[in-house]
Amino acid sequence: MYLNNIVEAIGNTPMVKLNRVNDGIKGTVLVKVEYFNPGNSVKDRMAVKMIDDAEKAGLLKPGGTIIEGTSGNTGMGLALTAIARGYKCIFTMSDKQSKEKQDILKAVGAEVIVCPTNVSADDPRSYYSIARKLNAEIPNSYYPNQYDNPSNAQAHYETTGPEIWEQTDGKITHLAAGVGTGGTICGTGKYLKEQNSAIVSIGLDTYGSVFKKYKETGIFDEDEIYSYKTEGIGEDILPKNVDFDLIDLFIKVTDKDAALMTRQLAKEEGLFVGWSCGSAVHGALEYAREHLKEEDTMVIILPDHGTRYLGKIYNDDWMREQGWL
Repeated sequence: MYLNNIVEAIGNTPMVKLNRVNDGIKGTVLVKVEYFNPGNSVKDRMAVKMIDDAEKAGLLKPGGTIIEGTSGNTGMGLALTAIARGYKCIFTMSDKQSKEKQDILKAVGAEVIVCPTNVSADDPRSYYSIARKLNAEIPNSYYPNQYDNPSNAQAHYETTGPEIWEQTDGKITHLAAGVGTGGTICGTGKYLKEQNSAIVSIGLDTYGSVFKKYKETGIFDEDEIYSYKTEGIGEDILPKNVDFDLIDLFIKVTDKDAALMTRQLAKEEGLFVGWSCGSAVHGALEYAREHLKEEDTMVIILPDHGTRYLGKIYNDDWMREQGWL
């Protein structure tokens, strides 16, 4: 048996039990290892779904150009889909994203435009604004807008949720995942809560992001927004894919704690994962220490692979410069 193209390899990623970093925690802690997708991240799932739905709706026509603002992983999923179907890609990224992410996107044929991080989302220089501008200017182009595109969450409702339910034999009691666009946790969580409404959904956020305070108070507090280093989670906007009713609580994790846990997962579990995976595990285990019971099963989604961060958290010199080693 063979696949017709690389995009057909997306999904059905393995579930792995944690054995060391969760020492002293009651219950079973499992991780869904999404770097087994061909683009090495969870974002492959929603990238192909957004393109499928755009083609069906006639929004993307043969020979077209896909334009998206990305922190890297969605871009990779879109680029692989574009190669399989004959589209061009232009991606805008903020300058805080790792050089590896830019180089990986260029390696698969995408044009990458780097934009400043420390500007507001509606600033004409932001990577959101530049993507929208290019979409308006380039004929036969499509801007998926992963933040507000319902196909993002729907992809996880159709694939990630059912896979987790099946892999745990319906025993999952807690779901934990980082929140950026919101598609992963909300799509997965919606499916799982439909199977068992008692499942607790834990969103991992970062300091400098608006999500936790908004969930707890309903206030979008601009004073919460400041620059942080962790890539791929947290936001200075409220994406439509973040359904706060589907996320029971948020836990914030510092850049340093996330980076150190990421390295610990590689050394102690053999899981060579990306930075926000460390955020997810650190925050989820913090919750688990207090709340998990012997009979509980927690599933943490690990979104991407360590190759994206070789110049940063896996680089001892860079870590020392941050004062984290």
